[in-house]
Amino acid sequence: MVFKKMLRALGVGGPSVDTVLSNSRVHPGGVLTGEVRMVGGDADSDIDYVALSLVTRVERSDDSVAPVEFDRAVVAGRFSLPAGQQRSIPFQLPVPWETPVTEVFGRHLHGMALGLRTELAVAKAVDKGDLDPLHVVPLRSQEAVLAAFSQLGFQFKTADLEAGRIHGVHQQLPFFQEIEFYPPAHLARGITQVELTFVTEPNGMAVVLEADKRAGLFTAGGDVYGRFNVSHADAERTDWRANIEQWLTQVAGRRAQHGGHSGHGGHGFHGGGHHGGPGVGGVVAGAAAGIVGGMVLGEVFDEIGDFFGGDED
Repeated sequence: MVFKKMLRALGVGGPSVDTVLSNSRVHPGGVLTGEVRMVGGDADSDIDYVALSLVTRVERSDDSVAPVEFDRAVVAGRFSLPAGQQRSIPFQLPVPWETPVTEVFGRHLHGMALGLRTELAVAKAVDKGDLDPLHVVPLRSQEAVLAAFSQLGFQFKTADLEAGRIHGVHQQLPFFQEIEFYPPAHLARGITQVELTFVTEPNGMAVVLEADKRAGLFTAGGDVYGRFNVSHADAERTDWRANIEQWLTQVAGRRAQHGGHSGHGGHGFHGGGHHGGPGVGGVVAGAAAGIVGGMVLGEVFDEIGDFFGGDED
């Protein structure tokens, strides 16, 4: 009897849990719906709570990568689960507006992995074993910007999440997404890469650009920043291709401005750098049709699963 109690405490013969999503694809500010399905174990169990959390991995200032839980909700409080009995708990989980995108125009962004983790607490022991992959697709306002990068001939380089906050931008999450692009040939002579970040809220978003300017014979190299604050409706109507190309043309021909002051003039861009921990890079996010490569989702989550598993032991 004592041995069976010990096994149950270790999760052997205890209740099982499986979270089923109605749709694993969601956009920033959307709602995840589904149900948590449980089956009682060999003996009756007292469940303390069931919680769901959104998790990802974030690069820190020391270049290490750590798992981060960036949203959490308790979907059921204390209840009893008889041995062998099935129980389902339906849920609706709002997704933060600043949630990074993982998929653009049907293609997975290499380097990005997000998951929905189910947490089951039984007799003060917490099991965080169930992790379901999520696909976060851009809003139409974000897609308009991403499409412009594709139309201009940019090639996707990589995407990651950086710990820190962007100076001058209202930000809820303790990290931001960076997506890096190689410039097209007609801009590559003056710029080595461009990064894009979306900081999104219900009424609109900040589109933050960082261009890595090449040093010239008479000009210094370095980072130049730009920011465009726009409503979602206006973003869908904006000629992003023209705005981005004109800004980058100006960047390629002027002295780099460290500290994030871009001074773009009348195109809606405003000077603004970002501040995070030491070594945190510039602000950038996005990718577009035909330019997103990378590993398949299963391979991504093999990696993130191992990573989170190592953290939870």
